[in-house]
Amino acid sequence: MQNIDAFKQFFTTSKKIVLTVHLNPDADALGSALGLASVLLKKGHEVSVLSPNAYPDFLKWMKGNEDVKVFEREREICEGLIKEADMIFSIDYSSLKRAGEIGLLIANSKAQKIIIDHHIEPEDYADFMEWSTKAGATAELVFDLLGELDWKDLLDKDAGECLYAGIMTDTGGFKHPNTTQHIHEIVAKLIGIGVDAARVSKWVYDSNSLNRIKLLGFALSERLNVLPNYKVAYIYLSKKDLADHNAQKGDTEGLVNYALSIKGIVMAALFTEKENLVKMSFRSIGSFSVNDFARKNFNGGGHMNAAGGISNEMNLKEVIGKFESLLPEYKTELNKAL
Repeated sequence: MQNIDAFKQFFTTSKKIVLTVHLNPDADALGSALGLASVLLKKGHEVSVLSPNAYPDFLKWMKGNEDVKVFEREREICEGLIKEADMIFSIDYSSLKRAGEIGLLIANSKAQKIIIDHHIEPEDYADFMEWSTKAGATAELVFDLLGELDWKDLLDKDAGECLYAGIMTDTGGFKHPNTTQHIHEIVAKLIGIGVDAARVSKWVYDSNSLNRIKLLGFALSERLNVLPNYKVAYIYLSKKDLADHNAQKGDTEGLVNYALSIKGIVMAALFTEKENLVKMSFRSIGSFSVNDFARKNFNGGGHMNAAGGISNEMNLKEVIGKFESLLPEYKTELNKAL
């Protein structure tokens, strides 16, 4: 972080600190926020973690989860905390629209603003930034920031497991190209303070409901389409599909990766129909940038090999039609990606 000495000065007296995460927070966002919150509490600060909306049950094992304020349920409390905050952190996002209505409150706040994030093209609203697109996860940046502040000794097993979950999931279980030597060094240090890697993996990946497993089977058998000429596969789920399987928040998490795992596939997509919008997840391997693809065509973005998009103007059938119609334009790039 630039101006680290000036940043440190803010923590010399007790502060009211609010840590915020993006809409539909994942393990990296929530784990980074809760891991950092644990350390800030030990430093004597008044700390609150705010989420714009609810998140999946498989993240609720994290220490501090019980104290997270959810804006869609506790609007007045969250508004009050942001209004009174001395410092507001943006965790795992650097574009205020990704925080929903919380983003508008942050924009109007006079508090010091800090971004900790690894997504591209951050907005210019923060006083301080711990930001790098080279980081495999925001949890990696949190760990590094604790080192810059000389606070690593305050990181305990519970906070370490929150950070480990963020790193594990955003590197695809340490399978993605963003899995670096530095990542493994951090993980080794986290295990060294007592983090149980196998238990965290079990909580995140192996705590499925029966309905989620049935939805997975349905999606792969009935809603998977493979387009070998383009090295593309996609899955779609309608509102009816989700209702028929009593799908809960988080039940489609990771589903797009099954399409990407097919031999010869370079780009995979998941189209999920929600109320009044269609949500998209894109994944790729090799040199094909789904970040560029999502930004140009579907009001989205993210990372080179993992991105998202959204449409509130087209229905599910129209979105899929547009997606398929774009593929000839990208055929050469897709075929050269590996």
